[in-house]
Amino acid sequence: MIRAIVTDIEGTTSDIRFVHQVLFPYARERLAPFIRQHQAEAEVAAPLAALRHEIDQPQADIEQLIAALYRFMDEDRKSTALKALQGIIWRSGYHNGDFRGHLYSEVAGQLSAWQQQGLKLYVYSSGSVEAQKLLFGNSDAGDLQPLFSGYFDTHVGAKRDTASYRNIANEIGIATNELLFLSDIHQELDAARAAGWHTCQLIRDDADAQSRHPQVNRFDHIDLGEFAS
Repeated sequence: MIRAIVTDIEGTTSDIRFVHQVLFPYARERLAPFIRQHQAEAEVAAPLAALRHEIDQPQADIEQLIAALYRFMDEDRKSTALKALQGIIWRSGYHNGDFRGHLYSEVAGQLSAWQQQGLKLYVYSSGSVEAQKLLFGNSDAGDLQPLFSGYFDTHVGAKRDTASYRNIANEIGIATNELLFLSDIHQELDAARAAGWHTCQLIRDDADAQSRHPQVNRFDHIDLGEFAS
């Protein structure tokens, strides 16, 4: 019996084009001046310190760090420091009304239905926890943060690492065979299944022929009864 559902965001709850055509360009355009202006503030200084450790340059100056961040963006690297800084920049975009968090049309209703059924809902995304809260808190469907019991990012581990899903299960305090992970990427689902989770793949376009996971096109096509064993 499924007691909790953990969902990915990009390509799962939300169109990947929103991330790549709206969020990423917004942060890229503002990154350098933002860091130069706010580098001494605690919430910016902390990820910059982590970035120095990540690139193994403890004495790197601010311009070297900015260059590294642009390189990471070009590589689409899942850098925790980069994701944290992007999330801070996106905060102003959401609050200024420059954009709203995109959700597929059925997502909000199905999440609400699951919560009303007593299921615990969580998010696990490579984007920072702050970025996750901003997207769901400022979504097309309104503020959905009350639906969720918690959020996870790459601080618990990479999304294709089995240990990450064991870490999440330990933090949630629910047995892995009572957890369901939703993602559009079969390699992430492979890692979750290896940790003992149930899995379901959200496919908005063509089926994934390489996947070994149940596939559905919409959240409201997920039958939790299929994961009862």
